[in-house]
Amino acid sequence: MRQRPDSLTDKAQIHFDVLVAPGYVLLELAALIEVLRLANRVCPNPPFSFTYRSLKGGPVASSSDATVQTEPVSTHPKADYLFVIGNSDPDHPDLSIGRVVSDYTFRGAQVFLLAEAASRYIDEFGTADMATHWENASFLSERGARFEAKLSIATEQGQVVTCAGMEATTDVALSVIGRHISGPAKMTVANIMLHENIRDFSSMQPFSGAQLTATGDAKLDQCIKLMQANIEDPLPIQQIVEALNLSNRSLERKFKAFFGTSPNGFYREMRLAKANNLLLNTTMSVREIGLACGFPNGFSSVYKSFFGVTPFVLRRERRAASHR
Repeated sequence: MRQRPDSLTDKAQIHFDVLVAPGYVLLELAALIEVLRLANRVCPNPPFSFTYRSLKGGPVASSSDATVQTEPVSTHPKADYLFVIGNSDPDHPDLSIGRVVSDYTFRGAQVFLLAEAASRYIDEFGTADMATHWENASFLSERGARFEAKLSIATEQGQVVTCAGMEATTDVALSVIGRHISGPAKMTVANIMLHENIRDFSSMQPFSGAQLTATGDAKLDQCIKLMQANIEDPLPIQQIVEALNLSNRSLERKFKAFFGTSPNGFYREMRLAKANNLLLNTTMSVREIGLACGFPNGFSSVYKSFFGVTPFVLRRERRAASHR
């Protein structure tokens, strides 16, 4: 069944088809769906929708007996993305989905194959430039594969992305939503999930001992932590660059390269993202929220200039929607 959360507008949403195999890994499904759900919660206009699918449709149980109701895979899919959640058996017949992958990629969708689904695809069609979970990489090697799968958390080859799965699914999902929402909104989702370090696709799977950072740039990480620790009383950017022993120009370049915005713009949007979360999920007054997020004056105007609606109107409409 197509899942569409209540929306204040009729804007088209980015749609995900989520294909599950019998005995699918519940952690991987939850990691993807919770990222989409939280993104819809923190954005003023929920940007994402999703449909659970399987090859035949009907109820499909996970390895932990949690069941989802699915629709059959369409031969003429319209989704923007397909995520395939595998199970613990790369030989399972429901993971032989070369035709499904082709149907989606032919219509412009990008396909993400997780863990065992990735292993099966690599075994049937892949190259040494594709990734899967390290346990499955060992499985491929034992099966006499002519190559070894990569041990990064994901590899992207055009419209097909192979992924390690498990908890790295959160990183992959955050990366994908980051194509459609702002950097601060993406980081707000990660913070709500208590996901401290967002890894990019090239990050090695944790058993390799790779050192992880939120952005891959230590100074940028430090700057963001300073901003996060000073939401109620924002620090002047000059004070931040002095603490980091950087120039203003250097910090500007880092933010532009990684987030496509200025340090001030990022800081303001981070504070607005927190304000939006408090507005939708607490009973704090609008004035209290403004003060808590570093807007002692003019909060409603700043909020409206960014979200297109005043905080009073947004809260009223969301409350009305919840009572329908």
